[in-house]
Amino acid sequence: MINEYQGKVIKGLGGLFSTRVIKDAGECEIFVSRAKGSLHRDEERVLVGDNVIITVDDETPDGVRISEILDRKNALIRPPMANLDYLFIVFAAKKPVPVLEVVDKLIAISIHNGIIPVAVVTKSDLETELGEEYAEIYRSAGIETFVTSSESGEGVEALSAYIKNNIISGATAAFAGASGVGKSTLMNALFPALTLKTSDISKKIERGKHTTRHVEIFEIENKDGGECGFLADTPGFSLVDFARFDFFELEDLAATFPDILPYAGECTYSDCAHVGEGCDECGVARAAAEGKIAPTRIESYRTIYKTLKEKKKFN
Repeated sequence: MINEYQGKVIKGLGGLFSTRVIKDAGECEIFVSRAKGSLHRDEERVLVGDNVIITVDDETPDGVRISEILDRKNALIRPPMANLDYLFIVFAAKKPVPVLEVVDKLIAISIHNGIIPVAVVTKSDLETELGEEYAEIYRSAGIETFVTSSESGEGVEALSAYIKNNIISGATAAFAGASGVGKSTLMNALFPALTLKTSDISKKIERGKHTTRHVEIFEIENKDGGECGFLADTPGFSLVDFARFDFFELEDLAATFPDILPYAGECTYSDCAHVGEGCDECGVARAAAEGKIAPTRIESYRTIYKTLKEKKKFN
């Protein structure tokens, strides 16, 4: 007998995918299976977060397969996930020193893909003032921002409340950032029941062993008793390479910086690239000179612009 079920991929490792299925009686079941051959190609491969069709053939020993990927609202290269609604971009106030260009790139990628970015500063107990300075950069850019410490508990309750109020009714979110910033530790502080499930990932990161495709989704109970939300921890990474990956085109860049976009319309020339410093004819340059745009943000914009422009010329 062959049955088909619709489900959500919650884990992928070594070619095996765990898919969460809600059956007719409301019963939840996890199927661990492979995907059919055509779904292994790079452009069509299954991602964690995908909504899929599972085919179950009771007559064969290995009769469970992911047979179809349903339409995606978005898909990311890094972290490798699909159908994200929120991306919590985590970076430490200290140890490791944050690379704000990576944070800015992740924010830009999120906005371009219709994902709500949330900046999360961790380890504030190590560098309180600097943590607040980083947070102010992103608050002034219009990005929801939290300053947290898993050690002292600062900001954990506020972030937990935000997650419980927003990651509901099937919404999917992920924590992403560089290795060692404390993503899994923070998730454990937010949701103590996840400790055993995330400790293995945390240990792998500490030993420097992590797999770029090992993303796992956990259920977040809806405080009002409705459909749950989903939250993922992702392996750490320190590079988002616009030269090698097609995240978006050069002409899309300004729209991914909400703190730069309002001033782009104040330029004298409509085709202004907003990369000249001290240029009176550029509204963005004037705003940056007046302190309305954080120096690190305008620097990231100009760096990404240069990379995309050179890439386009090369292509």
